[in-house]
Amino acid sequence: MVSVSVILNGEKRTASVPPETTLLKLLRESFNLTGAKLGCDVGDCGACTVIVDGMLLNSCLMLAGQADGRDILTIEGLATSDRLHPIQKAFEDKGSLQCGFCGPGVIMSAKWLLDQTPDPTVSEIRDALAGNLCRCTGYTKMIEAIQAIAREASHR
Repeated sequence: MVSVSVILNGEKRTASVPPETTLLKLLRESFNLTGAKLGCDVGDCGACTVIVDGMLLNSCLMLAGQADGRDILTIEGLATSDRLHPIQKAFEDKGSLQCGFCGPGVIMSAKWLLDQTPDPTVSEIRDALAGNLCRCTGYTKMIEAIQAIAREASHR
């Protein structure tokens, strides 16, 4: 077993897991945070996207032990119990998601993009979303939501 301590959505959390455990499995099974989804399990779909130490990454590709001592932000860390994060609200207002499976990963990618580039171009938005596969939409409403929140500059 490997002991893993992380700062998860602003709170110190610790778990003991087998060494082969991925960060995704740690989040879902040890910490009961199910926003990040298991899609492809090879880093292609983006359903498991989280932010680790300010870097966007697929949690299915990182071992839990590699996350030890790191700061992790998941979709659950964005909203409060009574208020959506402004990015989530923009996605809701624009009807950007349908089934919702890709939603947490897409929203985390949007958060990371807007943190890096507060007023992104359409091309920059498309590049940022390129790692997130969605079967339900044509991405147009997602792009519109990201543009809307960038204009409001209230995404932080």
